[in-house]
Amino acid sequence: MDIDDIDQTLLQQFSCLGTTDRDELIKQLQVLVGNNLNETAASFFLEMNNWSLQGAVCSYFDFEAPYKLPSMSLVRDITIGEGESITPSTKFTKTWRVQNTGDEVWPHGCCLRFSGGDQMCSVDRVPILPVGPGCTTDLSLEMISPEHPGMYESKWRMLTPTGCYFGDIIWVILTVAEGGTMALTQQLAHLSELGASPRTDETSVNPFGSTNRSSSQSLFQHEAPTLTVVLG
Repeated sequence: MDIDDIDQTLLQQFSCLGTTDRDELIKQLQVLVGNNLNETAASFFLEMNNWSLQGAVCSYFDFEAPYKLPSMSLVRDITIGEGESITPSTKFTKTWRVQNTGDEVWPHGCCLRFSGGDQMCSVDRVPILPVGPGCTTDLSLEMISPEHPGMYESKWRMLTPTGCYFGDIIWVILTVAEGGTMALTQQLAHLSELGASPRTDETSVNPFGSTNRSSSQSLFQHEAPTLTVVLG
């Protein structure tokens, strides 16, 4: 335990006293870590360290230090860019791609939680499966646009099983307007995917790009594995 943040001068002064009086040690520990530590708790930490004041201080701060939170970063919006327009009272799917940027698997019991703005989803939290270090996953929410025209924002965050937020804030930002076309675009894209026949040639999807697909494939050959989670 690194105790550089503790008042070293005060700690040295108490160490120089060399007292073995337990009541005095309890008082010294309370002064060092704050008077919010009651006598019973102070006695516990001192007994655990054979009544060593310095050891008790270290144990207290180790106990109070929060555990390491998981890590999450937003990679990109898969559907619905900021301010995209949609007609009122229309169902749509919002999808984010996120990545576990930490060095540990997300624990079981994490969820995506609505945390502010306009709630356009029928639920305020949805469970998320564990994601390994460096891996990405797609999170999709089924939502309904508000019935009145205007600009709307919905804020969502990842939450640990113990109730601690972690990672980037992710947003739904859209414009509700009578002439909005976003939902129709999503429906047409979905129908196109269902009706598309498998490609057997090596022709580039981009009509303005090279007919050699190896260059486009190389752009994605190092991309982290991606899971898809549909929520709501």
